[in-house]
Order: sequence, then C-alpha cells, then structure tokens
Amino acid sequence: MPKTLTPAQELLLGANTLRMLAVDAVEQAASGHPGLPMGAADYSFLLWHRFLRFDPADPSWADRDRFILSAGHGSMLLYGLLHLFGFDLPLAELQRFRQWGSRTPGHPEYGHTPGVEMTTGPLGQGFAAGVGMALASRMAAARFADDQFSPISHRVYAIVSDGDLMEGVSYEAASLAGHLRLGNLIYLYDDNCITIEGATGLAFSEDVEKRFGACGWQVQRVDGHAPDEVAAALVSAREETERPSLIMARTRIAKGSPGKEGSAAAHGSPLGSAEAAATRRALDWPEEPFHVPAAVRALCGARVEELTAQSASWRESFARWQERNPDRARLWDRMWQKKIPEGLIPTLLEAAGTNDGATRSLSGAVLQAAAAAIPSLAGGSADLAPSTNSWIKESDAIAAGSFLGRNLHFGIREHAMAAIQNGMALYGCFIPFGATFLVFSDYCRPAVRLAALMKLQTIYLFTHDSIFVGEDGPTHQPVEHLSALRMIPNLQVIRPADGIETALAWGAALERRHGPTALILSRQKLPRIQRDPAFGTDLQLLAGTIVFDTAGNDLRAILLASGSEVHLAMAAAQLLQADGVQTRVISVPCLERLLALSPEERERLIPPTIPRIAIEAGRGALWHQILAHDDLFIGIETFGASAPEEAIAEQFGFTPQQVAARIRIFLHL
Repeated sequence: MPKTLTPAQELLLGANTLRMLAVDAVEQAASGHPGLPMGAADYSFLLWHRFLRFDPADPSWADRDRFILSAGHGSMLLYGLLHLFGFDLPLAELQRFRQWGSRTPGHPEYGHTPGVEMTTGPLGQGFAAGVGMALASRMAAARFADDQFSPISHRVYAIVSDGDLMEGVSYEAASLAGHLRLGNLIYLYDDNCITIEGATGLAFSEDVEKRFGACGWQVQRVDGHAPDEVAAALVSAREETERPSLIMARTRIAKGSPGKEGSAAAHGSPLGSAEAAATRRALDWPEEPFHVPAAVRALCGARVEELTAQSASWRESFARWQERNPDRARLWDRMWQKKIPEGLIPTLLEAAGTNDGATRSLSGAVLQAAAAAIPSLAGGSADLAPSTNSWIKESDAIAAGSFLGRNLHFGIREHAMAAIQNGMALYGCFIPFGATFLVFSDYCRPAVRLAALMKLQTIYLFTHDSIFVGEDGPTHQPVEHLSALRMIPNLQVIRPADGIETALAWGAALERRHGPTALILSRQKLPRIQRDPAFGTDLQLLAGTIVFDTAGNDLRAILLASGSEVHLAMAAAQLLQADGVQTRVISVPCLERLLALSPEERERLIPPTIPRIAIEAGRGALWHQILAHDDLFIGIETFGASAPEEAIAEQFGFTPQQVAARIRIFLHL
C-alpha cells in the first residue's frame, strides 16, 4: 500500500477492513452471516465516513442521524462500523462475536451495544420502525424549531435487504411514509439478488422501483461498489425533502471471496478456513486476524473529530435556543424525559367518572385527561378511532406537511402501526399508542414482541375484547388472543372491569418506562363496581382486588376473573350466597402483576387452602399458574359464533345461572 492514499483508496481500504472483520468474526464464532457485510461494505463505509452524523462519545445525542441495520443478520457490518468510528465497542468484543455475555450478539440488540438504535433480525421490522423514527423526528422538529435554529434537523438511514422488502410490513410502512412525505428518510437497499434458498428470482420478481415510486418515494439505482455513484445518490436523497428515498444499491454478496462471491453459500455460514485464506490473498490482506490498518484508524479518527466539532457546535446553538425559548426548553425537557406529573392517577380517576360504560368508552375519556397532562403522548388507530375511542380531541391530526398534531391515521395497517410505534418510542420524546380490535392483535404481534424485547414504552388499546362482540361472529371474536399476549415476556396486559380499573390501567401504562402495555377493553357496557369507600388507588391493586366477599368464616370458594367476567362472577356469587355458599370474588385486571406478588402477598389475597375458580371468556393459559391442578377454569376452548350477545352467553355457558351451577358441581354441592 502506498504511504499516501487517494480518497478512493481510503474508502476501499476502509471497506476491506469491514469485510475482513466480518470474515474473521464469523470464522472464529463458527457461526454467522458474512455475505451481507462483505457485499455492503463499500457503500456502508462511505455512508459513515462522509454522510452520517453522530457522536460516539454521546450515542444518545438528540440530533444524531439514526442508522438502522434492518437486515440484522449482517450484524458484523454494524459492529465493525461502531468499532472503527469510536463507539465503546473494543476489538475484543468483535473477537467474542455471538458468545455468551459479549456486546456483539448474533443480531443487534438495542440497549445492549452502544450505538445500536434498535433490535433487528425479524425482517421488515427495522424498515417499519425507521418510518416511526422519521415521523417522530418531523413531529419533534415542528414543536421545537424557531426562526433561527432547529434542534432537530437530522435524518434516518437504514440498510434494508431483499428479505425486508418481501415482508408485508415493509410495504405497509412504505405506503404510509410516502403518504406523509417523510423526506428525512433515506434507505439503502442492498440489492444482492440472493436469499437463503438461492437467487431472489425464485420467488421475487416485482419491479421494486415502480412499487416504491407508486408509494411516493424517490428511487435511484446505483452500483453499490461504486462510491462516486452512491455518494451522488446520497446527496440527491438529502436534497429531496418531500419524498422518502430508496437507493437501490446492486451489490455482490460476499464481495471479495473468490469462491463464494455472488453465492447463497455465503449468506448464513462461515466462508471456511480455506476460503477465508483465499479471500485474504485476493484482497492483499495480512494474515493477522482482526487486522485494522493504521491508515483506517487515522481516517476514522479524523472523521470522528469532525463529528465531535459538529455536535459541540449544535450544543452551543442549542444553549442559545434555550435562552431564547424558555417555554419550549421546558417542553423539550418534559417530552424527552417523558415526565409523568404528580397526581396523575387522581386526575385519570376523575376523568373515568362514576358511571357505567364500556371500558373502551371509559378509556377514551381517560385518554383526554392523560393527553392534557402528558405532552409526549401521541398515537392513533388502524382506521378504528371511532370504535376504539382513541382520538385526542384537543389536538389535530398528523398529515403531510403538518406535524404539530398528536393524532395519527395509520390506515388499515396494524402491523406497520405497531412497528412504527416502536420507532417512535426508540426515537425518544414520544409515548406512542396504537389502537385496534383485540382479534387483530395477531397482525401487531411481531412488533409487540420486539417492543417487549427492547423494553419500550408503547401502549396498545385492544378493544372488542371477547366473544361478546356478538353478531360480528368468530372472525371478530377473540378467544385465544388474551392468552397469546400474556405469553409474551415483559408485556403488561391489563383487562379492566370498570372505570376505576381503566384509569389505573392507563396510569400503569404511562408510568411503566421499561416495557409495553396492552389495555384490553370491552365493546359492551359494564356496570360500575360498588367498592369499599376505603378502596385505594395504588397501581398494585391491578394485581387483584376483592370486589365481593360474603360474610362469615365458611369460605367455600374464591372466584377470580378479569374484565366483563368480573361482573359475571359477582352475579354467580350472589346466586351461590342465596344458597348459603360463601364465596369471594377477586378482580384480576393484570395477571402478570398477580404472579409477581410475593407468596405471602398472594396468599393473603387468595388463601391456598380454598378452592379456586377462574372465569374468563377465552382460553386460559396463564390462569393455570394461579390455579392448583384440581381447581376449575371456566373458559372457552372453541371459536365463537355469530349471534346477539345474550345468545352467545347462553350457548357458551356464560350466564350467572350456568356459572353458579358449574361451581356447585365443582364443590360437590
């Protein structure tokens, strides 16, 4: 290598460093995906070296460009970039790729590795979350810019793959991004024509350029190995402010590998020692594994110095902005810290009122109070705001060119809605909510699972929560969905039975900073539960509260239920009481909270020697962690049917008389 390198030689040397770091890490781990990092190295190094704005000393700097590796299987590309450009990811961590306790897991994980903006791997999720980040950025910029300075002026970049574009969630998100004219969104499509099974042509022959053009995107085609072409396309994408941009970068998977370049064999397996050695020879690379040339260290270090000066300049401008705009500065702090005001719970309880009502309607009233108190709260529904009561009445809707509102029309795109919520939550500044019918949570589930994995504060309003939807029939009657959601670790699922529990559920969702919350809400009207005047408002009450208790010491059974079935259990308990059978009814809005109680706390609420009956109009997977093997669960193990609510209850055994009769049989009375 010459001592003085041309700019083109510098870029090639940086790209080859990324290639070989990926080769060496995958070889050492005997596991991984070398093909994408090798193929994408040329344009990726260029992007980070000349275009991407970040501060490795402050990975959470508010005005950094966001960079998402949506094709998360190529994680060594991202780890190599983070290492070279000064993030806290030493070479030793690259050498521990995919090992227990390392900061270089098989797919990038948010909160685990400095500089990783989101957990990726399930294809399409990074693509869609990036739309959420770009949307949140536009919303933040609209709130905080003055005529001299905008604290938010960055862009959102991502590398997406064939697999990302094949997944339906990407099309949903791309459609909305084009509709909203998110010109701050720039995606590089690693168009290498290879998937695991072989050429993409086996199953993918659409015209991607026309698809994205039809969605309102700017689309450019480049040779991904030609830095000048990529640079020109990136400049054009940055100048385009009214359309999101897709740069179709044609690349060769495993670029530089003499025997596996362009082959599916390099997608998800190590090159192998012989081929790795051949690649070294082809690239004129030293035998030393994990070699980083001094010239590349100097090149990346110089870029970091430039970026550090840029972030310092921003901070100076931001300080002057704060002085000019004290009210906006206070709003900035409230929103970025997602502050919850003191006394929120009483405010929400007052909003819920004391009347009977469907919990979806009561939730809508609570939402208005929550939105008034918390400027970070923003969201919408999948075309169901009138049914889910998820519209903030004192705010406008977000639309192309108008981002000051807090209401989002997601359209009939449940999967993208949940993924975009993830992007908004990851971005910061906003607490996003999204609403649809519970039965359609199936469409949301992959993104909900990622939110739980990333410990994001997102809120889901799932209404029409049981077979008591009635005439709409089994396609719209959730049976397994409540249990399915409860099976997701770190997802808080709350099914309130009245206005008080609905207000507490919203309070729990707004105070929970490290995980998502699903509120499960009824379509049908429910009566207000008459509670003891001493009833408190501690959120821990969501674990379970006694709502009916017969007098006397001869307690024969404990009935546990959630949502509308709490009222069913109370009515059945009253019938049993008339027969002299003493029972207790416990409303359990959140099974996760009940299971999290200490054994002593749980036994005070549910004495272990008393038979237990759980009642819920669905499949009861998690309830069996509360019940003993000889206890009773009254639920539903089939799909529903189309009929009025009263007929549904009768046919499926959910009338007070039928439930009381089953309990008598269970108790051998």
